[in-house]
Amino acid sequence: MPSGACASVPRHIAIVMDGNGRWATKRFLPRLAGHKKGVDALRRCVRLCIERGVAVLTVFAFSSENWNRPQEEVSGLMDLMALALTREVPELAREGVRLHFVGERAGLSEKVQTGFAQAEQMTAHNTQLVLNICFNYGGRWDMAQAAAKVAAAGQPLTEENLSAAMALAHVSEPDLLIRTGGEMRISNFLLWQAAYSELLFSDRLWPDFDAADLDAAIAQYAQRERRFGQISAQIASK
Repeated sequence: MPSGACASVPRHIAIVMDGNGRWATKRFLPRLAGHKKGVDALRRCVRLCIERGVAVLTVFAFSSENWNRPQEEVSGLMDLMALALTREVPELAREGVRLHFVGERAGLSEKVQTGFAQAEQMTAHNTQLVLNICFNYGGRWDMAQAAAKVAAAGQPLTEENLSAAMALAHVSEPDLLIRTGGEMRISNFLLWQAAYSELLFSDRLWPDFDAADLDAAIAQYAQRERRFGQISAQIASK
């Protein structure tokens, strides 16, 4: 486990991309227009993270609970994901981004599932940035599937075995977790992995999240001392 005052740039940033619908409503637009702008904001954020030396970016794109939204919005989000796979993945591949789609794939359309698999295969050897897109994901689901996997393997339910079975076991735990949109909760996102993440809540609606917002978040992160259960004096002595 890392120790000491945190480095100036977090290795792994996780983001709850909240506020798309409200962004659209404020402009008298359909909510789906806000989600489309949210894709633009994610594209911008990926490039900013690459420029700033972030190694891993994990975003909450569609939660297990989002199925409870109006059917029209859910259908629109599924269509938007299918379109984004076609339009965005080739460019992300050229920029050196390695894609992982994290979440329960059963229940998603065959087109989306195939798109996920193809995008992961196309970008498998990239090393510039790991982009985890959590889609049909929930932190409780993640812990339940990990426990089931460990039990099926006949292993004891230890922290180490559960960590290795989590859907994000391929990357380090998030150093910084940002939620946009003004809400101050993590809404079933990375419940296991965010145990020691620094949390930052921004009033900025996700489509408006820009370089200044990311830099402000990184600057605030750099001022924090990460103790992982120790005291400041122990950290200072290392």
